[in-house]
Amino acid sequence: MEKQSGTPINSQKFRKLSDVDMTEVQLNNLEDSSAKDTEGEASFQGNDQNPPEQHTKWFRSRLFLISVVFSALLITAMCIGFVVHYGMSGDVGDMETVTYWPVDLPKAQQEWYDQGIDELQKAVSRQFNRRRAKNVILFVGDGMGPNTVTAARILGFQEEGLLRWEQFSDMGLLKTYCADKQVPDSFSTATALFGGVKVNYETGGVDANVPLGNCTASLKEDHHVQTILKWAQVDGMRTGFVTTTRVTHATPAALYAHVPDRRWECETGMPAEAQSQGCMDIARQLIEQPTGQRINVIMGGGRQMLVSDVTGSPADPLDTWASQSKDGRDLIQDWRRKKEDEGVSHAVVQNNRELWNLNGQDADYVLGIFANGHLMYDHERDRSDSGMPSLSNMTRKALEVLGNSDKGFLLVVEAGLIDQAHHRGNARKALNEVLELNTAVESTLSFLKSTDRLDETLVIVTADHSHSLTINGHPDRGSSILGLAGNSKTEGTPYTTLTYGTSYQGFQVDPNTQKRRDPTADDIADWGYTQQAAINTDENLHGGSDVTIHAEGAMSYLFHGVHEQSYVAHAISYALRIGRFRDSSIAETLAELTPI
Repeated sequence: MEKQSGTPINSQKFRKLSDVDMTEVQLNNLEDSSAKDTEGEASFQGNDQNPPEQHTKWFRSRLFLISVVFSALLITAMCIGFVVHYGMSGDVGDMETVTYWPVDLPKAQQEWYDQGIDELQKAVSRQFNRRRAKNVILFVGDGMGPNTVTAARILGFQEEGLLRWEQFSDMGLLKTYCADKQVPDSFSTATALFGGVKVNYETGGVDANVPLGNCTASLKEDHHVQTILKWAQVDGMRTGFVTTTRVTHATPAALYAHVPDRRWECETGMPAEAQSQGCMDIARQLIEQPTGQRINVIMGGGRQMLVSDVTGSPADPLDTWASQSKDGRDLIQDWRRKKEDEGVSHAVVQNNRELWNLNGQDADYVLGIFANGHLMYDHERDRSDSGMPSLSNMTRKALEVLGNSDKGFLLVVEAGLIDQAHHRGNARKALNEVLELNTAVESTLSFLKSTDRLDETLVIVTADHSHSLTINGHPDRGSSILGLAGNSKTEGTPYTTLTYGTSYQGFQVDPNTQKRRDPTADDIADWGYTQQAAINTDENLHGGSDVTIHAEGAMSYLFHGVHEQSYVAHAISYALRIGRFRDSSIAETLAELTPI
């Protein structure tokens, strides 16, 4: 039953007004308002005799008009200022020029202000290339830590100069530790760069489930790490690598091999047990396994790993720090026969003359093996027809071969002798190899520009790890980076600007004084001079610092801060849309029609 209200519906208080009633109420209100107005006017007249006239005079006065005009002008100026200020601050990225107050400064200040304005101009006018990358060229300076870059820059261009990649639009830092060590080796760091996975020290192409030297674990395909090179091949791209080390050495091997020990470059570097279990050395994986067989360009050294019982010479010595094949193999000939059976155009080149004469337009596959071990340092290599090519020469020819495809290409270039020189404590050799890398980068950019590929190519320059090179003391600006920094304040002995934390025969004691050897007794600018170090060991060991990464071209903005080293492989695969980021066939077709 519906609840009843306590107040009767027909109560006078809640009676509904008829139309007549509403009219009466409105009229009553009007009468009341008129009466109140009359009362108010009388009251006002009683209190002030002439107020309306006084107010009228004030509004018509000159002072009031001046105040209004001034206020209007002031408000207008403030509004314009706010609009300009917020408009400029909001669109600073689109500014074509940088507006600043000109100030007369002393010459010693003016040059730095002018330089600051120039750099600021570049910063505010930056444009991001968001185009999908068709090609990627990845330069790796092996052992090229930040101090190595700084010292090489000073050696080549003085303090105010820049290496070519230091002028790139984007850069970041890479953390180089590996799965089980704070300070890594080249095999583990290369696997992170190329495969996107951090792995154990001195292992490559296999994940952290594989301990160093464990053949059984490395044979499990679930533990194999796939790389950007394989992903590019699956997508139909051309692939290649160029190195100044052996083609079976740690960094290039991480592109195609899966082994638990970097020393397994050929059969003599492997334990008999591993061979009996079915593990394959790195050289055979390069020539006999699918990923290695599909590499379009292979250039570097390492003949002693590919061909058994080769002999050395002063111009091309054997590498006694590494193994040498003895099982009768000739993998270079095996590679040639394989390409002949496949009916593809190919070439084997083994010296400067053969490389120069190679027409990159006519070859789909190139195997260039130019040394028994590593290539010679650039300053000492034979530049004649029978000698070894430079890093920049190999890189340029590789680009000619790889550029013959509409599907794009992936090229990895390793300046491996930076690391080798550091391991011997020869700073001058290491820095000169950095300058040769700089030449290779310049040559590459020139090639891309001449072939109209600059905007569609992502060019990256980084390092796999650093070394313990330090820049010491307070030498004068303009001093030779290979010179002296000063004298020790505790022992009075001179010391060089460059020293190492650890080195091969780096810590030297004078037998007469029992103090540190005076470096002025040696030619500290000599190519073979070994910089002094804090600790002696069999070779200079790696450093654990972050390394820089610089990028230019398509999607270079992906490198922007501090990254894990393994991030690089994922960024490259995203830029190319390969691997996990591979497009569907429909998307691939659309990308070709609308590449931006």
